[in-house]
Amino acid sequence: MYVEGNNFRRIGRLLNVNHQSVVNWVNAYHEKVKAAFAVPSETPIIEIDELWSFVGEKKTERIL
Repeated sequence: MYVEGNNFRRIGRLLNVNHQSVVNWVNAYHEKVKAAFAVPSETPIIEIDELWSFVGEKKTERIL
């Protein structure tokens, strides 16, 4: 419900619980997701040069 754009108070009203409980649930889920998608400390640097390749292979001339 939170991901769909409902705020904490609205979700609390719909589920008949306190809005602070909803905040706690969202924060607990956030910690689980954050741990599952942790970025490694040593990430290699990757450069992508697709734009240059596209311009180099372009078949039509540039019109000024």
